[in-house]
Amino acid sequence: MMKGLKKWRLFSLLAVMTVFLSACGEEYISTLTPAGKVGEHQYDLLMLSIIIMSIVVIVVSFLYLYAFAKFRRSRLGENYMPKQVEGSHTLEVIWAVIPIVLLLILAVPTLMATYEFGDVKAMDEVDEDGNKTALTVNVTAKLYWWEFEYPEQGIVTAQELVVPTNEKVYFNLKAADVKHSFWIPAIGGKIDNNVDNVNKFWLEFGKESEGLKDGVFYGKCAELCGPSHALMDFKVKTVDRAEFDQWVASMQATEGNTASVDSTDLGEATFAQSCLGCHAVSGVGVTGAMGPNLTTFGDRNRVAGFLEHNKENLENWITNPEEYKPGNLMTGKYAELSPEEISAVADYIMSLSVEK
Repeated sequence: MMKGLKKWRLFSLLAVMTVFLSACGEEYISTLTPAGKVGEHQYDLLMLSIIIMSIVVIVVSFLYLYAFAKFRRSRLGENYMPKQVEGSHTLEVIWAVIPIVLLLILAVPTLMATYEFGDVKAMDEVDEDGNKTALTVNVTAKLYWWEFEYPEQGIVTAQELVVPTNEKVYFNLKAADVKHSFWIPAIGGKIDNNVDNVNKFWLEFGKESEGLKDGVFYGKCAELCGPSHALMDFKVKTVDRAEFDQWVASMQATEGNTASVDSTDLGEATFAQSCLGCHAVSGVGVTGAMGPNLTTFGDRNRVAGFLEHNKENLENWITNPEEYKPGNLMTGKYAELSPEEISAVADYIMSLSVEK
């Protein structure tokens, strides 16, 4: 009876694993459906290693089963002793050479790809007027959100990275507090964000994200960084170059935008009094803010990086952010706001947009 129960438990475990693993093929977040040059190279290396490992497993299994069948006692008797090959120079050479060859087959393309992905010399190239020719994004990871600065364009945003397709985008990665790791599974990565040094690499986005679920690729923090590590997500919107340039122009047009405590709009006035010290509402400015830049909040598809993008979730987040992201650094006067003020602030934040 107990054996039967154990078998059913194993079956149930496999069934549950199948349900979870069925999500691994989603195009917006899966390394198995790459949508960029780096991701495709990494996928090819993954397949190469799987093929080599599969060949090794098949050969070893065949030899084991062959020996098991050929030299079984029922066939050759109790006293049969197979030929001993201990000390055979031929076999020892074979056992040494084959693993070396397999390791070289894996190591050579892996090293070549590593150096290719780490080649960021083009990041500093300039045109005749002295302007940099490559798009560079400075990524700063914080507890528990992401800040994206486009230094040549003079704009800053947060939580949603916007990039053009079919060209290299270069990244400077750093962390403001503890170590994090920047990873867009379907595009490529992952690279650590360190506090003491800047890591540099590039990605190429080969597909527009408009047709994907939520219209974005998903990005993750891939380094355990605290109690809300699993909730430290960001989104990537990939568009063609013309649409990207339009987005940049829209962001630059927000220069000087701010919220006023004298506004007749309760949401704006409350935001100016309680939130503006940490959150900017202009896409033009400097990095290093305490909280995410909210200029494009109305264009995003998530609240706090993982909650469905609606007013109710935003109100809940403002009311008690610690409940949703333990260990986050959002503190201030929001705790003293009335339900009416929280609702008005949520309306104001949801109205912030550069795409509408």
